[in-house]
Amino acid sequence: MLLLALDTATPAVTVALHDGTSVIASSSQVDARRHGELLLPAVDRVLAEAGLGLDAVTGIVVGVGPGPYTGLRVGLMTADTFGLALGVPVHGLCTLDGLAYAADIEGPFVVATDARRKEVYWARYADRRTRVSEPAVDRPGDLDLGVLPAVGAGALLYPDTFPDARAPEHVSAAALAALAAERLAAGEELEAPRPLYLRRPDAQVPKNYKVVTPK
Repeated sequence: MLLLALDTATPAVTVALHDGTSVIASSSQVDARRHGELLLPAVDRVLAEAGLGLDAVTGIVVGVGPGPYTGLRVGLMTADTFGLALGVPVHGLCTLDGLAYAADIEGPFVVATDARRKEVYWARYADRRTRVSEPAVDRPGDLDLGVLPAVGAGALLYPDTFPDARAPEHVSAAALAALAAERLAAGEELEAPRPLYLRRPDAQVPKNYKVVTPK
């Protein structure tokens, strides 16, 4: 097994290689505006660090969000392209699950990422491997989560709602790859590589748009 994992659902552009036992190379950069520019060079870096070619990859793992439309589609389209070119399966994994898996927390907690518009993408977890609610998008002030620990950039942004915010702040492809390898080894099916947007794109056609092309 050689899994190539990547995620662009958050400001982090993150890539990792996992050989079925451990992560053998990884790269992460935080830049919300340059997903398209940074992703492929990051893939090249992790392959070079591992001393392997792309043709050695046996499966792709991609974070499916939730996340903003523009960034999220970069990772998903790249994963689909690699899968088609190499003839290997492409597995989806919830980005929040990757954050949860990397958390050093015993017992229930929450994962929250920044959804912009003064909202967060979030979900509850019984432990770092077990999500107990569907991912959602809400205003922090509308949530009543008590004093549960929370991880993710969204938790750090809103201390009134998440008073016990902890690391990690951003998702790591290394965590996604390790979780995917663990689930695949257990015979579990992973999600389809389809985007989890939860809301409409920020960019929309104006309501009073005037058609100027000839009939």
